[in-house]
Amino acid sequence: MQTRRETLKHSAIVAGLLATTGLFPQYALAYNTAAFEAKTVADVLKALGAGAPVESKDVTIGGPDIAENGAVVPLTASTTLAGVKHILLLVEKNPAALIALFNVTDSVDANFATRSKMGQSSDVYAVAIMNDGKALFAKKEVKVTLGGCGG
Repeated sequence: MQTRRETLKHSAIVAGLLATTGLFPQYALAYNTAAFEAKTVADVLKALGAGAPVESKDVTIGGPDIAENGAVVPLTASTTLAGVKHILLLVEKNPAALIALFNVTDSVDANFATRSKMGQSSDVYAVAIMNDGKALFAKKEVKVTLGGCGG
């Protein structure tokens, strides 16, 4: 049985080979420009065709309470729900709210981690968009200090 890391490594190699030969499917190269350029959480969800978000205990978000360095803030998003189409990470006060969009199927362990830039303290959201368009979210406040001096 392959580990998740080995599977991701092999997938990246195959994708790279397909891209260099021009055989990479067009839809795999496309992404939702409107969602990634949206300024607010509501605009991101609208661009993705999701309904009004509802807070849910089935979606979890992780990150520091205080980020000493706003250039690399570690964030996590996860859910155990079935029927999830996308997992999103959003930072409310960033110039573009959407940090990451992960496509999910029921065969994927919906547990993701990434790092984000944050210019100021903000609420951070993990949103699970379901196959039926419902949007479920969890929220966490992350305080950003300037240069680690509590500014």
